[in-house]
Amino acid sequence: MRLGFFVCMVLVVAVAGTSTASMAQPPPSNEERTRPVIVAFGDSLTAGLGLPAEQAYPAQLERRLRKAGYSYRVINAGVSGDTSAGGVRRVDSVLTLHPAFVIVEFGANDGLRGLPLSQTRTNLAAILDRFRSARVPAVLAGMKLPPNYGPDYTAQFAAIYPELARTYGATLIPFFLEGVAADPALNQEDGIHPTAEGYRIIVERLLPILRPLLNRRAHLP
Repeated sequence: MRLGFFVCMVLVVAVAGTSTASMAQPPPSNEERTRPVIVAFGDSLTAGLGLPAEQAYPAQLERRLRKAGYSYRVINAGVSGDTSAGGVRRVDSVLTLHPAFVIVEFGANDGLRGLPLSQTRTNLAAILDRFRSARVPAVLAGMKLPPNYGPDYTAQFAAIYPELARTYGATLIPFFLEGVAADPALNQEDGIHPTAEGYRIIVERLLPILRPLLNRRAHLP
């Protein structure tokens, strides 16, 4: 990935990280309440900062699943600027939604702020352990950091995700922004947050990863 992209990322996250507002969603209709729930749980990359709610990846995922024949309601539980510590604090509120499974997307803000890797790992482990204890399958979205953070830090950061996925039996997305990060045509002016087309690509890459969970749910009595 291009260094300029990541330098921009560091500068903008310092500003975006002050936001704590998640995207508002209208209350579900009676028909929607009967559908199983997927919770997209994360930071501004999940919330869809800078875009209308219907263009963020959770809304696009719901439409794509419907097109593929899966009837799910995808709830956007993204909070802009959230760190993995914020995710730990919000796990219980996610569990009240009784999700069929959860897509966990945290850590980018931790890394870009230079937080200790042990802290990020501990928080992500706590999130995954809580979902495992509640018997809610988790999908863990892998993240990567810019090379200017140094090869040791970036390599150790990236290694957190596959290691935790193995430990807690989570489904792994190797890199959430694969095919989108660093492409100006697929990101907003801040260089961080995907455009609607960028999220469309992310959703297309997610679908085969999610399919085993979707099919398992479809065969439940």
